[in-house]
Amino acid sequence: MIHTRGLARRFRVRKEVVEAVRGLDIDVGEGELVAFLGPNGAGKSTSLRMLTTLLPPTAGTAVVAGCDVVADPAGTRRRIGYIGQGHGAGEQFVVRDELITQGRCYGMSGAESRTRAAELLDSLDLAEQAGRTAGTLSGGQRRRLDIALGLVHRPRLLFLDEPSTGLDPQNRANLWRHILRLRAESGTTIFLTTHYLEEADSMAERVMVIDHGRVIADDTPQQLKADLAGDVITLTTGTGPEAARAGGVAERFASGPAVTVEGTTVRARVRQGDAVLPELLRTLDGEGVKALTADLRRPTLDDVFLNLTGRSLREGDAEGAAA
Repeated sequence: MIHTRGLARRFRVRKEVVEAVRGLDIDVGEGELVAFLGPNGAGKSTSLRMLTTLLPPTAGTAVVAGCDVVADPAGTRRRIGYIGQGHGAGEQFVVRDELITQGRCYGMSGAESRTRAAELLDSLDLAEQAGRTAGTLSGGQRRRLDIALGLVHRPRLLFLDEPSTGLDPQNRANLWRHILRLRAESGTTIFLTTHYLEEADSMAERVMVIDHGRVIADDTPQQLKADLAGDVITLTTGTGPEAARAGGVAERFASGPAVTVEGTTVRARVRQGDAVLPELLRTLDGEGVKALTADLRRPTLDDVFLNLTGRSLREGDAEGAAA
């Protein structure tokens, strides 16, 4: 559904050339749900704009939903749905009319558009709001209307750009329930950007991490966390010398040089921490080192990015927002 090779975009800013995206190679299969992660300024938004024909690439190729984005942008747009960060419906326009108008724009007859609008209003729990204007809807209802607008023409591929930003946890969960159900019913391929790492972790089958205009990691969330982060075991002891001894023991179980000792606290990054922790505690006890507390923390996707780049996804987003 998405196939790019060497996709690049350069901008000229005050006589300087800025390479926003550098040689992007992406392959997304039919029916996949892929999360595209990166901090502000990493090239994420520029990549998405090129894939959706909103910005022409300066180099490379991209075939999206079977169409070349440069040679056939209109064909690409007919086959994709795009839900951006802003709302798609006019504040003063009636919800049902917006959906019918969207259908007409895609070449549906009036009857087809009305039927499709009714289907989407029902499936996205918006039937009771059909006669209201978009500006009177709640945040969660507005976002579900955006999803409906993107699905009117039954696209094979749906781009979701920060779909749940600004929603409270309940509305976020409700929105994702609708998205996943619609995907299960239609088999739609979904390409997602999000700042909520928990969403990418729990919803996506694959995660791509982009930084400085390049994809630097691409795998399942579970594999990325296992390979690039690992579990963290934290132990505390009664004295500094005991902690030093515990650190030496922990090095036998750690993944590479990943043990730190600070005062009476020992931290070790390991694989399969649930299996390692009991064995580590037994070994410490056998060598006369008493652990006062022991804690096991599973890695997050932010840990993955921190290990890859030396900075946090959340820090990058905060810096971008401040700028």
